Amino acid sequence: MKKLCPNLDREDGLETVLEVPIPEEIFSQKTRTRTRAWQNMKSWMKPNADSRSPSSMADVFSGRNTEIQLLLGVMGAPLIPFPITSENQTITRSIKDQHIEASMAKYIVKQYVAAVGGERALNSVDSMYAMGQVRMGTSEFCAGKGCVNSKMLKVKNRKMKGEMGGFVMWQKRPELWCLELVLSGYKISAGSDGKVAWRQTPWHHPHASRGPPRPLRRFLQGVDPRSPANLFSNSICIGEKTVNNQDCFVLKLEAEPSSLRARSSSNVEIVRHTVWGYFSQRTGLLVQLEDSHLLRIKSSKNDSVFWETTMESLIQDYRTVDGINIAHSGKTGVSLFRFGEGPETHSRTRIEEVWNIEEVDFNIKGLSTDCFLPPSDLKKEEGESDSGIVSSNTKLPYKIRSASFRISACKGAAINVDDSSTSESDDGDDLFSN
Repeated sequence: MKKLCPNLDREDGLETVLEVPIPEEIFSQKTRTRTRAWQNMKSWMKPNADSRSPSSMADVFSGRNTEIQLLLGVMGAPLIPFPITSENQTITRSIKDQHIEASMAKYIVKQYVAAVGGERALNSVDSMYAMGQVRMGTSEFCAGKGCVNSKMLKVKNRKMKGEMGGFVMWQKRPELWCLELVLSGYKISAGSDGKVAWRQTPWHHPHASRGPPRPLRRFLQGVDPRSPANLFSNSICIGEKTVNNQDCFVLKLEAEPSSLRARSSSNVEIVRHTVWGYFSQRTGLLVQLEDSHLLRIKSSKNDSVFWETTMESLIQDYRTVDGINIAHSGKTGVSLFRFGEGPETHSRTRIEEVWNIEEVDFNIKGLSTDCFLPPSDLKKEEGESDSGIVSSNTKLPYKIRSASFRISACKGAAINVDDSSTSESDDGDDLFSN
C-alpha cells in the first residue's frame, strides 16, 4: 500500500501523506489511468467542490464513474441493523433458562469467543485500527422481463478486474467508529460518535442515518471479533449448512419491528432485515456473514416499488494478532433486485468485492472521542430512511447506467447500502445500507 501522494504540480515538490493508503498495483497500470486517479482524488479534496454546479458535477461523474458511485453507495459503508454498545457484555450471559435454539446459539458464540482468543483477550481491547485494500466490480445485470424469468445476463466485458482502492477503519468500543475508503480516486467517509451514524460522498453532503447508530458491517467481517460475539449472543440456531467446504452452525437474527419503524420514513418502509452468521463446527470461527433486507417505496401512483438487497461475505485467512484471531481477507457479493409495478421495470444487479487487510493494531494511543465527531455541516433530512435509493434527480446530476439499461433517479435507482438517507422523493444515498 502506498502512503504518499506525489506532487502533481511540481516534480521536485514534497509528497503528501495520504489519509487513506492506495494499493501499489494502481501505480503499475498505465500512466494515463494512474494520473487520472490522482486527479480525481485531488479535485474531490478541493474546498470548492461543494459549490460546483450540477452541470460541472455531471462532467466530473461521467462514463464509468457512474458505476463507481453505485459501487461506493452499495458496498462502501453498509451498516448492520442491530446497535452494539460497550455495555453489551453478552459474552458472559448464562445459557440457562433459555429456549433450546437460543441456548444452542449462546453455546456456539462461547465457542467462537474461545476460538478467536478468549474473553480476556477480547475485553482487553479498548480501540483498534485496520488498513487494507479492496477491489469492486459489477459482475451481472439484467432488466425487464428477463429478471422475472430468472434469466440472468452477464455484463459484457466484465472479468471482475473492477475498481481498486484502499480503506482505513478506526474503532473505540463498538459504538465509536469511522471509515475512509477511496476507490479509483473517489472517497467515501462514514462514522458514528455513539449518538448518530453518518456518511459523506463526493456527490452528497454529509447526512445522518435514521434510527439509533449502528455498527459498520466491515468490522463484523472478522476484523473485530467482539462485535459478532455481542451481536449473535441474542440469536437463535436454525440448523446447519456447508459453507466453503466447512460444516457450519447457522445463527439467525431478525430486526425488531420497532427498529424497522425507526429507520423508515413516510415514503420508504423497511419491511424486514435479517442477519445470518455461519460458524465453523471444526474451528468455531465465523466463516460467512449474510444479511438481507426488503424495502417498500411508495411511488407517485398507488402502487409501490420494492428493493431486495442480499449481501453475503465469505470470511477467510484468520491470523493471530496480539493473541486475537483476525480475518485478513474475504469476498462479498451483493444482489440487488428491484420489482413491483410492471415486469418491464424489474432489474437485478450483482456486485462483488474482494478485500484484504494489510495492517491491524489494538489499543491505539491518543485515539480520543474527538476523532469520531461527525462533520460540522452534518444534515438530517426530512423523509430520509435507511437504504440507498435515489428518488429525485436533485441529488444526482446524472442517471445510473448499467450495460444498455438506464434507471432514472426518479425511478429509485439503487445507490447506497447504508441505512442513511433514503426516500423515494428526497433521499439519495442509502437504500441498501444494512
